[in-house]
Amino acid sequence: MTSKQIERRFEIFKTFVAVALALGLALIVISFVSESPVDAITAFITGPFQRATRISNIIEVMTPLLFTGTAICIMYQANQFSMIGEGAFLIGANLATWFAVTHDKWAGLPLIAVCFIVAIISGVVVAVVPAVLKVKFKANEVVSSIMMNYVILKVSDYIFYYILRDVASGQQASFPIPTQGKLMKMFGLRMHVGVIVGLLVCLAAYIFVYRTKWGYQVRMTGANMNFAKYSGISVMGVALSTQLIGGGIAGLGGAVEILGRYDRFLWFGTQPGFGFDGVLVGVLAKNNPLLVPVAAFLLAYMRTGADVMNRVSDVPVEFVDVVQGLIILFVAAEMFMAKYKHKLIVNNAKKQLEAKEAAE
Repeated sequence: MTSKQIERRFEIFKTFVAVALALGLALIVISFVSESPVDAITAFITGPFQRATRISNIIEVMTPLLFTGTAICIMYQANQFSMIGEGAFLIGANLATWFAVTHDKWAGLPLIAVCFIVAIISGVVVAVVPAVLKVKFKANEVVSSIMMNYVILKVSDYIFYYILRDVASGQQASFPIPTQGKLMKMFGLRMHVGVIVGLLVCLAAYIFVYRTKWGYQVRMTGANMNFAKYSGISVMGVALSTQLIGGGIAGLGGAVEILGRYDRFLWFGTQPGFGFDGVLVGVLAKNNPLLVPVAAFLLAYMRTGADVMNRVSDVPVEFVDVVQGLIILFVAAEMFMAKYKHKLIVNNAKKQLEAKEAAE
């Protein structure tokens, strides 16, 4: 076994240990703050699987995270720490709603397909700004993308208020999305076929990153930018393209979410938050698109469990934020379990040396 293989397996093991420790500490806290800790803990752990509707809710919650998590993985593989996924997701949902509402005479499949294309293009367009600022002016993409998210929020609010808003609805909501423009539900529950689209996006992203020449350039740029540059790789081209691809995927996620889960566009004056959740998913997945479904499912499971626990016990739903914070701290800490990792590599090297000596 090579050192690289050991490091890869160690990172997966480290993530599982981090999740287990975070849950363990959170459960200890519950035992002190709750008057019925056993009921609260049971509701949190087993509650999400007790009913088909709750399992459906897990799938429903994880669906948008598949897109934003994958977008983050692709950008972070190239060391591009852009946060534009939030704005791309929002504007993708907004313009997909606009197209569906204004083309309500179209047949279902063509309408949904064009809505997806509109969302992807809108996500790419909003990702252009921080990407170009990074490539041309060396601007920090974290700052510029976060600022761009607020610009996109105001643009989305303008489109909603002056074009999409249904004044007769009695609430801050858009005109209803036509039935033929909505994604099909699965098994008679709220979850929809968007989860299949999300899984296909994860698979395609994995093939792109790990099985193509372009993906190799992306990974090389992220691992060592100077080496990639002197190897003939267009570092600036990689930086630009990965951010645009990430924005497009996040925009598609916005369209899938709004057409699959909602009857109207409702995000006025607020950001949905899925773009920032994608960062957590990407960290848990170690920037590997193939692990995004696992990370998204875990996060959705915890949030559903927290919601169930909040309804049947005295523990607030914000409890899951504590767990998420602990997971991020453990996973991001470079020194967490570093000695164990070093021991594995040393022992493997000793075994290889002994095998070589025995063969001679």
